[in-house]
Amino acid sequence: MNDFDERSSAIDDLTGDYAFDPAHTRIGFVARHAMVTKVRGTFTQFEGSFHLDAADPTRSSVQLAIQADSIDTGQEQRDAHLRTNDFLDVPNHPQLVFQSKEIKPVDEDVYSVTGDLTIKGVTRPVTLEVEFTGSAKDPFGNMRAGFEGRTTINRTEWGVNWNAALETGGFLVSEKVVLEIDVSGIKQADSAG
Repeated sequence: MNDFDERSSAIDDLTGDYAFDPAHTRIGFVARHAMVTKVRGTFTQFEGSFHLDAADPTRSSVQLAIQADSIDTGQEQRDAHLRTNDFLDVPNHPQLVFQSKEIKPVDEDVYSVTGDLTIKGVTRPVTLEVEFTGSAKDPFGNMRAGFEGRTTINRTEWGVNWNAALETGGFLVSEKVVLEIDVSGIKQADSAG
């Protein structure tokens, strides 16, 4: 078997449908606080999946539904405030949702993933730069594929407007929020290559 045949076989092995592995996936964010520090947080409950077409990445897709009340910044009082109408309005908008619309190769193993992000009932387009971090069969025989991605959004564009002015100028919470994903997906058994 020559290198081309091995590469084609590897691509065929990767192509298929994957489910996010919650134990090995991180959905997080970073926001500047009081203009001097960063608050980092994660969402601990979510469901996601992606279709990977390794031969033609433009035919790939991803979808993600995050339980808004699972927000965790390591400080319960802050998390409780983030669940209120000031921020995520969890009682009225229990999920944050992302659905891809277009995936384009940018560089080797780097892709531009554009889709609709819904937060607090507002849907707007976002583009993430996503890097394919590798694939492997785990000790249980599962084919895994990994991706890391990030984008910066302005939270006010989704109606997440709360803030407080600082005596020294500026605001308590930055409008810009970095969204980060680190995904391990498990290929589904009934997924054809």
